[in-house]
Amino acid sequence: MINIPKIFKTSDHQEGGAVLPLLPLRDIVVFPHMVSPLFVGRTKSINALSEAMNDEEKYIFLATQTNPGEDHPKQKDINRIGTVAKVLQMLRLPDGTVKTVVEGKHRARITDFETNESFFKVHLELLEEPDLEEGEREAYLRNVVDAFKAYTQQNKNISKETVETISNLTDPVELLYTAAAQFSFKARDNQQLLETQSLTERLTYLIELINQETVILQTDQRIKNRIKKQMEQSQKNYYLNEQIRAIKKEMGEDESEDNELKELEERIENKELPEEAEEKVRHEFNKLKRMTPMSAEATVTRNYIDWILSLPWFEKSEISEDIDEAEKILDEDHYGLERPKERILEYLAVQALVKKIRGPILCLVGPPGVGKTSLAKSVSRATGREFVRLSLGGVRDEAEIRGHRRTYIGAMPGKIIQSLRKAGANNPVFCLDEVDKMSMDFRGDPSAALLEVLDPEQNYAFNDHYLDMDYDLSDILFITTANTLPDIPVPLQDRMEIIRLPGYTEYEKYNIAELFLVPKQIRLNGLDVENVKFSKNAVYTVIRNYTREAGVRNLEREIASICRKIARKVAKTGADKVIHVNSRSVEKYLGPVQYRRGQLEEKDLVGIVTGLAWTQFGGELLYVESAIMPGKGDFNVTGKLGDVMKESARAAISYVRSRSGQFNIDPKFYEKFDIHIHVPEGATPKDGPSAGIAMCTSIISTLTRLPVRRDLAMTGEITLRGRVLPVGGLKEKILAAHRAGIHNVIIPADNEKDLKEIPATIMRQIQIVPVQHMDEVIGRAIVVEEGSYLYRRDDNDAEFPDFPPRDPGKSSDNDRPAIADI
Repeated sequence: MINIPKIFKTSDHQEGGAVLPLLPLRDIVVFPHMVSPLFVGRTKSINALSEAMNDEEKYIFLATQTNPGEDHPKQKDINRIGTVAKVLQMLRLPDGTVKTVVEGKHRARITDFETNESFFKVHLELLEEPDLEEGEREAYLRNVVDAFKAYTQQNKNISKETVETISNLTDPVELLYTAAAQFSFKARDNQQLLETQSLTERLTYLIELINQETVILQTDQRIKNRIKKQMEQSQKNYYLNEQIRAIKKEMGEDESEDNELKELEERIENKELPEEAEEKVRHEFNKLKRMTPMSAEATVTRNYIDWILSLPWFEKSEISEDIDEAEKILDEDHYGLERPKERILEYLAVQALVKKIRGPILCLVGPPGVGKTSLAKSVSRATGREFVRLSLGGVRDEAEIRGHRRTYIGAMPGKIIQSLRKAGANNPVFCLDEVDKMSMDFRGDPSAALLEVLDPEQNYAFNDHYLDMDYDLSDILFITTANTLPDIPVPLQDRMEIIRLPGYTEYEKYNIAELFLVPKQIRLNGLDVENVKFSKNAVYTVIRNYTREAGVRNLEREIASICRKIARKVAKTGADKVIHVNSRSVEKYLGPVQYRRGQLEEKDLVGIVTGLAWTQFGGELLYVESAIMPGKGDFNVTGKLGDVMKESARAAISYVRSRSGQFNIDPKFYEKFDIHIHVPEGATPKDGPSAGIAMCTSIISTLTRLPVRRDLAMTGEITLRGRVLPVGGLKEKILAAHRAGIHNVIIPADNEKDLKEIPATIMRQIQIVPVQHMDEVIGRAIVVEEGSYLYRRDDNDAEFPDFPPRDPGKSSDNDRPAIADI
């Protein structure tokens, strides 16, 4: 008969229900007759303990959660059967948690929950333990004790006093829970021991669990004994082997050398080699067998054989011939770069048709940061080939390419053969980076050594000095990269197909930033793409005011800088709202504007002409200023100009002198006046013939005292007869004019073909007028009065469109197109 606590007794001392605070347990079950320490950290649980301590009898109900990971359990997450326990001790720790010691008293079942936000309170029904018949009770007692003793024979950690205490128990319920408390059963097994109504079933289940633990311990012990035996045997074998090795060493024999030679011979038998290579490697192997193992020559020969066997003579990657998939991959990795992509797809198409084609030699020439090396990686991914990159920057020794002969100490194959060994395939995409950065000295010219590598008519039999045999490089897809073409020797250029990668336009840079750089940097800096938004104007502001480059490397650095500052803010404040980066906040992140872009003059001025220039960073406005002063006909040109630009200025003066009567200019002006032409930003070197018509227009404006249209830009070379010749970099120049808000551009007629490269969105906003003669330029550029220009050649001018009329009072800011229009 169990001792019923007072809380379960009614007024007539009969058993009834009780209401106790509930302490949910995560992954532990407390049994009756069991004293257990608990650490409590949840607020509700601490409140429940405090409530129990305030009661006279200090009772609390302990029930295990069905899901131990639930921090805020609800009624459905609590097992209905648990243990009524008495709180023996409660200690609050400095970190806010509570340590308590409880003693399990009786099993009970939850019949109802009371609503209480501070802690759980439950209505309980006490579960009685059925009595067993004398014989049955004794049988179960003996079986439990015997099973426990069998376990303690395997587990020596259980003390003799514990075994003796359990052996002397006569109450089957007390024995059940006291014995179960000695094991680390799973929580669900312990819960079953608590929940099962039948006492005999609970005792039977306990015996099964104890027997399982005994078997596990026995198996574990057998494994440990086996491992110990193996270790002892291994140590014994090691000792004996060391003795044998020492004996053989005294006798001048070395068994490891025999094993190494056997392995080497097996590799030779299993390796597929060309006839020449197989013959040479067998010859060297026969020599090696006759050599003294410790000799230096044996080491050299062994290394040589190992190099030959390690090379991928016939191992090839399976090449993808899916043109559509290759095109998709190239477009995924790079924006623009149409010509290189088109050439790669042509190569794949031809290869798919003829099945065998010698690898082409492509040379990607362009400014830094335009994606030359990354394009080579994309080609590797698109074709399914391995990728190998070899940087040639600073290479000045021919042996770096061809290798050293074996007669030299420490000789090795050249970088080409070494890279193929790493690739493990004989048909990779081989990127020779910075081919224009090679130099030469007394050790030879590496660019000359590359001639055989990159010549499709010779590289099927490339001879490395170390291997001293032909190696087939014809299946390799070579891609070289360079910043400038003139730095590549002409014979080497002749072996390659040159593909130029011009600098990106602002429009292309914006698309690259939006599609690739911004998402990449957001992820790399630990931010969420959904929570950081760069506006269109913000990206254009970074491009225009904080970078000046042909590629996008600095653009990516500036975007990364913004993302880092945002990451710092998020880490500090924990903000999870969407952060918008606009054109106004860019200066807050990156500081003052770094670069000033060309802008329109506020009004038409005499002698100031807006020209257009190409730089390696893109197009720029180039202002040309002229001034005359009384003098003796001196002619001065300043602005750190190159020889070609100075010659253009002299050609412009000669043209003006030859047409002075037509422009109502004093024919003797060159004797009475000194002329000074200046191109501002004198610290920047400038050269080229494309400012010829701008200089000529500036001189005529100065001599006639007539202004030049400020909303007009021009580019073109001038001859002594006044012809306008074509120039380069037209795409970048037109974009520079558009960026500055100039809507009218004069170009040479021969450059009309280049307009195809300019985006249609730009062309719709700019009036392009092609001209063939300087007279047409003057007639459209110099203003006599509103709506009237200086000169018309004749009625044949009808084929050249006039510029649209403009309002002279209109501000240049209003002329400038919005960034959002690009």
